[in-house]
Amino acid sequence: MAEITAASVKELRERTGAGMMDCKKALAENNGEMEAAVDWLRAKGLAAAAKKAGRTAAEGLVGVAVAGTKGAVVEVNSETDFVAKNEQFQEFVRNVSELALAANGDVDALKTAAYPGGGTVEEKLTDNIATIGENQSLRRAALLEVREGAVVSYVHNAVATGMGKIGVLVALESAAPADTLQALGKQIAMHIAAANPLALDADGLDAALMERERAIAIEKANESGKPANIVEKMVEGSMAKFRKENALLSQLFVMDNKTPVADVVAQAGKDAGSSITLKAFERFQLGEGIEKAESDFAAEVAAAAGVKKDEPVA
Repeated sequence: MAEITAASVKELRERTGAGMMDCKKALAENNGEMEAAVDWLRAKGLAAAAKKAGRTAAEGLVGVAVAGTKGAVVEVNSETDFVAKNEQFQEFVRNVSELALAANGDVDALKTAAYPGGGTVEEKLTDNIATIGENQSLRRAALLEVREGAVVSYVHNAVATGMGKIGVLVALESAAPADTLQALGKQIAMHIAAANPLALDADGLDAALMERERAIAIEKANESGKPANIVEKMVEGSMAKFRKENALLSQLFVMDNKTPVADVVAQAGKDAGSSITLKAFERFQLGEGIEKAESDFAAEVAAAAGVKKDEPVA
């Protein structure tokens, strides 16, 4: 059996919110496999949902820029939040966000783009690393565009104009007045920042993710001890709920918590006298998916378990 360390127990606890002993048991039951342990805890009802690995551990800024019917969002990482407050770093994020409009969301193309004042974006980034004295990286970028209508941006808890920890773009295809689209787009972008949908609609949800959720739902339903036909209905009910809660158009609008986003958009179109299509969205949260370096909390967990930080948990 694989060794179960206090560090792995700590990671599982952070990702699921489950108790330390439950995390230890989950890892033991699944030969130390982290993802399997997450699913085991969820199936047992000990974790509400899997959290993203490392959560939002990286520092830096997310930047947005809009020009005409185009909008771009970028993420630039730094080692500390102190650098994210640096004016030189913020100027770089602002310029790169604007340059991303022409790079069509291609990070490689963005890195080789000409930077204002000379050189390329990548060369400027290298220069910033040398002068600021901390490692930085241009991690990702995305672009949204409509033929007619508006791309609306929103930054949650902005630290400067157009940059912060969460950046959202909303693409609305419509001939409705610009002020109508801007107002609607901002409300939807605020909803996206808060609700974190995984796709525009149910058909856009990742197939592998859906398979994983179905496996968890089946295991949960089987543990109920109910007949096979009831189990099947329980599974389908769970999957329908997951699709509704994770697809933007079917999510309940955070402004009233009762109207599906699709109905909010449709009503706005009726009020404006011109149909509005919510075409796409992008949501960047700083550091999502980047694992955090080990902290002293691992030692605290180890102490609670009566072992050293990297020793196997008995």
